[in-house]
Amino acid sequence: MRPVSTLLKGLLAAGMFLSISPIFPQTASPQPLTMPLVCPQGDCPLLKGVPQTTGMRSGFVRLKPGANVGWHTTGKNEEALVILHGQGTAMIEGRAGQPFTAPALVYIPPATRHNVMNTGKELLEYVYVVAPAKLQ
Repeated sequence: MRPVSTLLKGLLAAGMFLSISPIFPQTASPQPLTMPLVCPQGDCPLLKGVPQTTGMRSGFVRLKPGANVGWHTTGKNEEALVILHGQGTAMIEGRAGQPFTAPALVYIPPATRHNVMNTGKELLEYVYVVAPAKLQ
């Protein structure tokens, strides 16, 4: 079985992700959909929240070697980064950087100031998913 990143690269290269296509007719509530993971710029939003979702947002990020996304927080939301290609460091304010290499998952808790830097020699590609946190 091939790794997910290899499969995604193959599908992207073959042009398999071509359009955003809702499976059901548009209604007031979120509906299933498919969309491309193609991003000519550095950060391409995918899911933008309500009414497309019930609160989740996501996007596809491509960082050149040495580039970073900038320090930020997702407020009361938690964030997951699905690393598809490359390597980098998740920098968390007040803590040591956490290096990663694709394929990998990085989790950022709510209200955590952070940054992501490409520390490799190739493009760093990842999908971020930001969702409202349910505190218990």
